[in-house]
Amino acid sequence: MSGKILLINGPNLNLLGQREPEIYGSTNLAQIEAALKAQIQAAGFSFEAFQSNHEGELIDFVQQQGPKASFGIVNAGALTHTSLGLRDALKGVALPFVELHVSNVYAREPFRHHSYLSDIAQGVVAGLGVAGYGLAAQYVIDCLKEA
Repeated sequence: MSGKILLINGPNLNLLGQREPEIYGSTNLAQIEAALKAQIQAAGFSFEAFQSNHEGELIDFVQQQGPKASFGIVNAGALTHTSLGLRDALKGVALPFVELHVSNVYAREPFRHHSYLSDIAQGVVAGLGVAGYGLAAQYVIDCLKEA
């Protein structure tokens, strides 16, 4: 079994563990990445994580690494609701992915209710806190094992 799973995090997710802990919790991004790396590698897959606060850097990463990957987990942060460019990059490289949100975006401001990614994602995990990352990873692992 082989394959690479990408974890792509967008703007402000570098502030996990600090930013609005009542919404996002106290676990930081490095802890999330370490846990996912262990989970994914234990299942026999390779793992690469990337975070940027810049839309163009995320698009460049998707274009460069997406074709080499088997699956992605994407928490685009605020770009979920604004970025046609990121959507087009994910679709353009045909990277299957799970869209992820730490918070329940549907229980928040109305502008967060629309996603430019959901209709091209394999699935959406929202509102389960940072545990959603592990759940998304397990879904991806199961999909790749069945393939």
